[in-house]
Amino acid sequence: MGNVTNAPAPTTLADLRAAGHVHRTVKAEIRDNLLARLAAGEPAFPGIVGFDETVLPEVERALLAGHDLVLLGERGQGKTRLIRTISGLLDEWTPYVEGCEINDHPYAPVCVRCVRLVDFEGDATRIAWRHRSDRYGEKLATPDTSVGDLIGDVDPIKVAEGRTLGDPETVHYGLVPRTNRGIFSINELPDLAERIQVALLNVLEERDIQVRGYRLRLPLDLLLVASANPEDYTNRGRIITPLKDRFGAEVRTHYPLRLEDELALIRQEAVLGWPGSDFAAPVIPDHLLEIVARFTRLVRDSPQVDQRSGVSARFAVAGAETVAASAVRRAAVTGESQAVARVCDLPAVVPASRGKVEFEAAEEGRELEVLAHLLRKATADTFRARLAGVDLTGLQARFDEGATVETGDLVPAADLLERLGTVPGLAAILRRLGVEEESPGLAAAALEFALEGLHLNRRLSKDALPGRTIYGG
Repeated sequence: MGNVTNAPAPTTLADLRAAGHVHRTVKAEIRDNLLARLAAGEPAFPGIVGFDETVLPEVERALLAGHDLVLLGERGQGKTRLIRTISGLLDEWTPYVEGCEINDHPYAPVCVRCVRLVDFEGDATRIAWRHRSDRYGEKLATPDTSVGDLIGDVDPIKVAEGRTLGDPETVHYGLVPRTNRGIFSINELPDLAERIQVALLNVLEERDIQVRGYRLRLPLDLLLVASANPEDYTNRGRIITPLKDRFGAEVRTHYPLRLEDELALIRQEAVLGWPGSDFAAPVIPDHLLEIVARFTRLVRDSPQVDQRSGVSARFAVAGAETVAASAVRRAAVTGESQAVARVCDLPAVVPASRGKVEFEAAEEGRELEVLAHLLRKATADTFRARLAGVDLTGLQARFDEGATVETGDLVPAADLLERLGTVPGLAAILRRLGVEEESPGLAAAALEFALEGLHLNRRLSKDALPGRTIYGG
């Protein structure tokens, strides 16, 4: 959330009181900072795409209500990304008792050590400052997660040092208390064993923790956020009902509802260049990104795909990165000065993305065929959306007398343009595709897209061979 400022000056409890510091709970911090952003018209959750009118208002209401919440959605819907942005609503710096394992506020210490320390040293108690980036904790729920991992357990080293087993200071705190006065996230909550879920009941309702047989009560100050798959988050799934009841809000996430959101997500998340590389970042024309986005949405809606598993947003991101890599490979092999992606780079997406999709059992062995068909449909849909009404007779006339043109993922743009010759109407094609500065690479990308569109509309023939594509009349 912007540049990190220096920590405030106070170093003792007396300095903190003199500076007029006010102690607020985590949920009060988040509420106040969220209201300030909403009033100022600033984005409360920067980098989150496609949730503005659906998910984010629900999350904002939950945070304003002071509720712990669970995000329900299929894989790759941005649940973890959204949870991590909530930490940006914390105060940038907060004081804690220096050396405290659970970040006690000096005005209200809760662990035995800090209570004794503040009672003994008073205003001379040393304090330190914690940045909000350090106040977020996260745990991926796995079957081997233990109560000790999350809550805590007896520390045998402390016992060996001479403390008695009944001394609360022999406890080694788990991840949850170590995130005290912050935000703790549990990803895939239903994957926790039921006995571990039971250990979270007190954290969510009574706001304290219990470790073995100790008479230990630590009133924790934290926001607990979890993510889960809707299929598992039911009474018939792997979640215990009392734990569900303790979450104040359930928020359903979703995949991008609009094509524009899918494109915005690809542009934001895909790594299409490599800083420090000898090669300049490849150029991915907008119409190719649109094909990848439409392809993703078609796969997601396909009856041949397991809808319970979903198709992650990472599918589209990886597809765009594969197209970019294919263009860079061509530039490296052929010596092109500029790597520009073309339609011939799209087939590489099919085998690369197969592992990201769960198909229905009836489609076993046909996975590549299904994906290739959907990719062709995405290309045809994009062609109609982008070049409908454009006069392509000048390009098609090139093939009316039986001529052919060969292209492929290792054919340089200059060679393709030379084989096509002068194409009447090229300027109109480039204009409709949003190309402002013409270059050989962009011109070749536009013409190859037009050729593929003519083929998909049965106005050109096409022979697809390994590494080569031949268009003809």
